[in-house]
Amino acid sequence: MAKKRQEDPPKGLAPWIATFGDLMNLLLCFFVLLFSMSTIDAEKFEQLAASLASSMSILPNGASAIGDGVLVSNGVSQLNELAEYVNNMGYEAEEQEEDEAIEQVKKEQLAETEKIAEQVEELTEANNIADEVNVEFNGQYVALTLNGALLFDSGSAEVKEEAKPILDKIALILTKYKDHTIEIEGHTDNVPIHTAKFQNNNELSSFRALSVFNYLLEVSELDPATLKHSGRGEYIPVADNTTAEGRMRNRRVEIKIYSSVLDE
Repeated sequence: MAKKRQEDPPKGLAPWIATFGDLMNLLLCFFVLLFSMSTIDAEKFEQLAASLASSMSILPNGASAIGDGVLVSNGVSQLNELAEYVNNMGYEAEEQEEDEAIEQVKKEQLAETEKIAEQVEELTEANNIADEVNVEFNGQYVALTLNGALLFDSGSAEVKEEAKPILDKIALILTKYKDHTIEIEGHTDNVPIHTAKFQNNNELSSFRALSVFNYLLEVSELDPATLKHSGRGEYIPVADNTTAEGRMRNRRVEIKIYSSVLDE
């Protein structure tokens, strides 16, 4: 019996492609079903996407790390927010330099005023007025304090004749520091005053400071540009105003020689 010739397969795609296509459709349906039954954690998804981008060196804006820390990419360690870190370090260094400069100025001021105070005390003793003039200093100035009763009569702003020889000697001392800013301050106690000439303690203290200012200019070569005067009234007491002794101490004139470091 003659063998029947096998028929040729139909033209077109190979038979296995149809089977493969069916398999892909089944897999797609399977994964779509799984996806529809699951929930996506958005945060974890973003981290995963960023991690994949990092591993392939595809980073937006040059590079960014997930969370805090250091990003290692292409073998190079990059500090997160490096620019801000460098800027902050610069600011801290500048602040430290400023603080050190301020401290240095304070030390220089204190050293100068201490030296001036020692010189002034020696000069007051040499001129026999150490008992009438109290000398104190701080980092800004040296203060020569004179009792108000020594310079003025009660309620008056006119310098007493017996006080002028003391002011003459003080003028000679101040001339040695004429390049410094010198301020004359008038102070009173807190007992109210109201006269035909002075309405209150502010006016009295101001006129007393002005009287000493004018007298020192008359008897010395002090520069009016560096010599100041002000009335401080009752507002800066150095003693208790409830006692007679305290009020007497508060009625005073202070002459302040300021550190020249402040003017540099």
